[in-house]
Amino acid sequence: MSYSLGLVSISFREHSAKEILEAMQKAGLSVIEWGSDIHAPKDDIKKLEEIVKMQKEYGIKCCSYGTYFNLGVDDTKELEGYIKAAKILGTDILRLWCGNKGSAEYSKSETEFLFEECKKAANIAQKHNVRLCLECHNWTYTDTKESALSLIKAVNSKHFLMYWQPNQFRTVEENINYATALSPYTEHLHVFNWKEKQKFPLCDGTDTWKEYLKCFKKDKTLLLEFMPDGKIASLEAESAALKRIVGE
Repeated sequence: MSYSLGLVSISFREHSAKEILEAMQKAGLSVIEWGSDIHAPKDDIKKLEEIVKMQKEYGIKCCSYGTYFNLGVDDTKELEGYIKAAKILGTDILRLWCGNKGSAEYSKSETEFLFEECKKAANIAQKHNVRLCLECHNWTYTDTKESALSLIKAVNSKHFLMYWQPNQFRTVEENINYATALSPYTEHLHVFNWKEKQKFPLCDGTDTWKEYLKCFKKDKTLLLEFMPDGKIASLEAESAALKRIVGE
């Protein structure tokens, strides 16, 4: 197994893109997922192009574009703008949200509408040869392995896939079950060590994360998401822990 190690830029919303890239270079990380909300707005072409220049300067590649596009809520036509931005940044992977409530709250008609919107999105992604990846997240339709799997299988497109992250409100066993079920459809992983509303250093979760990684049979990109104390100065320690997890 081979891993690309990186960071989600929203971990440091209060810091500039340059400050983040400097910290990443110092910590020995090679890839970044830029967030569309603060650091890389889709309509600010000048800012996107400046980021591309800085990526080259610091030797860091964009592995994904973290959007806040919400399937079933936002108009799928808006995806074109996000895809354009992603390509400027140098990636063909976009992170999306799927719905704005848990899967159990969806009625039959709402589920049918959501699935149709997802199929439309997948067709747009195919047209532009990019991959749309859904957040594995609470309070969205993909909050359980059953709902996520049913959606991915219904859409049935290599351009419509998943992210994975542990659910801080579930047991390690439950998270392993989800990871195993979605493994064939998972592109990137968001990495952190949380228990309910508390954040802990990643070094305290080394053994657990080694178990999580066993669920994935292909090379993966692992992206640190948020620091246990919220400070950019902690990136080096979190990166060191991530490297120990993957055996570097």
